[in-house]
Amino acid sequence: MSVDLRFVLCEPNKAYRETLNKMLSSLDSLWLEAECTSYSSVEDVFSTSNPDLLVISIDDNTEEAIAVIRKIATQSPSTSIIAVSGKNDGQTILETMRAGAKEFVNSPVEMAELAGAIQRVLNLSPSSSNKRVSNRLIAVAGVTGGVGTTSIAVNLAASIAANPANSVALVDLDLSVGDADIFLDCIPEYTLLDVANNVGRLDLSLLKKSMTKHESGVYLLPRPVSLQDNETINAENMARVLGLLKATFSHLVVDVSKYYSRVDLTALTAADHILLVTQLDLPCLRNVVRLLMSFDEYQGLKDKVKIVVNRAGLNNNQISIRKAEETIGQSSFWQIPNDYAAMADVRNTGVPLIQLAPRAPITQSLLQMSKKLLGDDISQPELGVTPENKNSWLAFLGKK
Repeated sequence: MSVDLRFVLCEPNKAYRETLNKMLSSLDSLWLEAECTSYSSVEDVFSTSNPDLLVISIDDNTEEAIAVIRKIATQSPSTSIIAVSGKNDGQTILETMRAGAKEFVNSPVEMAELAGAIQRVLNLSPSSSNKRVSNRLIAVAGVTGGVGTTSIAVNLAASIAANPANSVALVDLDLSVGDADIFLDCIPEYTLLDVANNVGRLDLSLLKKSMTKHESGVYLLPRPVSLQDNETINAENMARVLGLLKATFSHLVVDVSKYYSRVDLTALTAADHILLVTQLDLPCLRNVVRLLMSFDEYQGLKDKVKIVVNRAGLNNNQISIRKAEETIGQSSFWQIPNDYAAMADVRNTGVPLIQLAPRAPITQSLLQMSKKLLGDDISQPELGVTPENKNSWLAFLGKK
C-alpha cells in the first residue's frame, strides 16, 4: 500500500477479532484506530473521529450490523466499509452492499482475499487520493550545529498548526541533546523511546495519549531522557513510528540530528520535503556541498532537499545569496530574516513565534514558507516588511 489508512475493526467474537486484527495490522501503512466489541460502539468511535476504513463482521446480529453500516455510510461517506460474514446467500450480500458496504468478504477470511478487498477500496475511496496530497512529512536538518534547526522545526510546526484544519506532530530526533521540549516549555510524560518500544501494540488513540499537546496545537514526541536509551531506537522501529504518526496526523515535522545516523536517514528517506538549514558563511556552505554529494548516493534523497537560509541579513560580512547559490549549485528555497531578540524570547519563554510575535517579519516569513511547502504559490515578502504592514500603509494612503 502506498498510503497510510486508519481502520476501525468491529467483531463481537474475541477470537475472530484477534485473528482479523492480526491480519489487518500485518499490512503496511494500515493502522488500527479502534477495536469495537459491539455494533453500538462503532457509532461512538465515528462520533469523534473519521477513519478511512471500517471492517465489520455482521454475523453476530446481521440486522443490527447492516443498520450500523447504513448509518456510517450516510454520516461518513469518505469511510470505506468492508463487511465480513460466513453467510454467502445473495440476499445478505445484496442488503449489505445496498446499506453502503464497498466489499463483502467471506468468513473464514483468507489473507489474500482481505488484502485484495482493501486494495480495491483504496482505489475507490475519495479519502485515499486526498491523503496523498495532504499527508506530509517535513524533515528539518542542519548543516552544522547552531544554525537554528530546532528553532525552525518548532516554529514551522506551530505555523502549520495555526490552521485548525491541520493536525501536526513534532518529533525530536536529536536523541542525545535535543531540546524541542524546551522551545515549547513542556515536561513530557512519555518520550520517543516509549513509543518506539511499544509501536507494535499502539493504536492511534494511545499514540496521541503518549504525546504532549502544546497549546499551539502541536503534538510533541521528545527525545529519550537518558543517553543510554538511544541505543534501543533503531532504524526499523523508527520507520514504524513514522508510519504510525503519518497515519495519525496530517503533517509531521521531524527535527533531524546533526549525526545523520541510520535513524536520521530513515526520517530523511520517508520525508516528502527535506529542509536543509544553513547560514551564509563558508563553513556552512562547505557542509551544504558535502551533504548534497552524500545524499546523491541515496536514490531520490537529493531531489527532496530544499535549501533554507537562516538569519539572512545578519551582517554585511555574510556571503551574498547569489554567491552562495553559485557555490552550492542550487537555488535557495527560502530566506528567513535575522531576528535575535524574537528568537531569544522564544527560547526563554517556551512560546512559539506565532503566539509570541505574530506580526514580526520572522514570523510572517515562516508562515509564508509553510504555505509554500503545503503547495500555495506565495512569493516571499521583502525582509523586514510584512504583508500586513504593506496592506495597512496602502489603505492609509488610499484614505488620504
